[in-house]
Amino acid sequence: MAVLRTAELPQESDTLEFGRRLGAVLRAGDLVLLDGPLGAGKTVLARGIAAGMGVTGRVTSPTFVIARVHRPESGDGPVLVHVDAYRLGGLDEIDDLDLDTDLTEAAVVVEWGEGLAERLADSHLMLRIRRRPDDVREITVEPHGETWDARLAELVGL
Repeated sequence: MAVLRTAELPQESDTLEFGRRLGAVLRAGDLVLLDGPLGAGKTVLARGIAAGMGVTGRVTSPTFVIARVHRPESGDGPVLVHVDAYRLGGLDEIDDLDLDTDLTEAAVVVEWGEGLAERLADSHLMLRIRRRPDDVREITVEPHGETWDARLAELVGL
């Protein structure tokens, strides 16, 4: 595993911008897991990722529909599959979503996916978001696999 990196995101706009920069370097086959308590900013980060991927339209939490597919406006680049694993009961239910198939043509972002979704790809990016008492979000970036180091340097210069 590569070295962990941490960034502070003082405003919601910083979280959106971080996501936008990440979305700009994502490609088909990428798996990104978002971890953090309710209200930490996972969906805000997903909105930023969508913007960086060129997705237009409303990006909301997929809690009740489990997964949403967002296509880039230009038709270029990968599709974004945004998943909320919070209500899933285990590995069988995540298998039923066929996310491993989606990874051939999409970047998959999974909220609440730790312990379930890591096995969908040989490498993944774990983003842990914590909201401090002063309302600043701290994001810890944990790359797993060999494909992330160069792109993370592009992302945050870390």
